[in-house]
Amino acid sequence: MLRNSHAFCGYSINDIAKALDFYGGTLGLEVTRSGDLLTLQLAGGNTVLLYPKPDHAPATFTVLNFPVDSVDRAVEQLGKRGVRFEIYDAPGLQTDARGICRASGGPVIAWFKDPAGNILSVLEPA
Repeated sequence: MLRNSHAFCGYSINDIAKALDFYGGTLGLEVTRSGDLLTLQLAGGNTVLLYPKPDHAPATFTVLNFPVDSVDRAVEQLGKRGVRFEIYDAPGLQTDARGICRASGGPVIAWFKDPAGNILSVLEPA
């Protein structure tokens, strides 16, 4: 029944203006606004819906992954735009001083947060 549906994901935010500035300005994504809803237009025709939620609580897991050719280069370029990468020091989840994780068995990945505290990443596909 849903096999041919053009599914999309969505998650909540707490400030439309900050999200619009971050996703459109800082990350350079195409963002459309319809009332209080933001839609991220991603490569391949994919979309992500961002919606305001009065009692928003940031996701405690990665909600959006951006595959890139080089995490090192992405971290450098996004860092110049003011993006701060998360530093983790847990077994199997350790990042270097720049926020890049090179754990064996997993992709090279770096996590960062949007203004609402949701976790995003840049990663090198395996």
